[in-house]
Amino acid sequence: MSRKRVAILISGRGSNMAALIEAAKAADYPAEIALVLSNVPDAGGLARASAEGIATVTVDHRAFGRDREAFDRAMHAELVRHAIDIVCLAGFMRILTPWLVAQWPHRMINVHPALLPAYKGLDTHARALADGATVHGATVHFVVPELDSGPIILQEEVPVLADDTAETLASRVLAAEHRIYPAALRMIATDYKLA
Repeated sequence: MSRKRVAILISGRGSNMAALIEAAKAADYPAEIALVLSNVPDAGGLARASAEGIATVTVDHRAFGRDREAFDRAMHAELVRHAIDIVCLAGFMRILTPWLVAQWPHRMINVHPALLPAYKGLDTHARALADGATVHGATVHFVVPELDSGPIILQEEVPVLADDTAETLASRVLAAEHRIYPAALRMIATDYKLA
């Protein structure tokens, strides 16, 4: 079986990265984690990836000032240099330029802590609670230039409990993310297409 080479983009601790790394250890998993790239030099996930023997790279966005495309081009160069097939965003806290997204059609995916199209952007759990939502959850989707708007690959619902806080809800949603992200990557790595 030819395994797809995957890069994970992170900005922090990389809990979804860790879920993908664990899934890729299975002999029948169709993807290998070949690179972890961060825009934050001291992101916690870099140490975890290194400990797993995975190549790591930092492209510090601050070095590029306001030139977002130059930053994206520098990241893209690293992805090409490492012969990456699929890019997974996992807590990567930068909005990508249309130029970069166009380089990875149906090969760049993201996990979002809400049932898209509801609650795009940040603070999804607090917003769901403020709206009185009874159901919340997580979504894995293809990345397109518009924020959190790409075709949906997988979703998992999480009930909102009467005594939930943003933190307790976030914890249950994160567990759902850890389940559906590896499953979605498996689908994409086996040439699943969702146009």
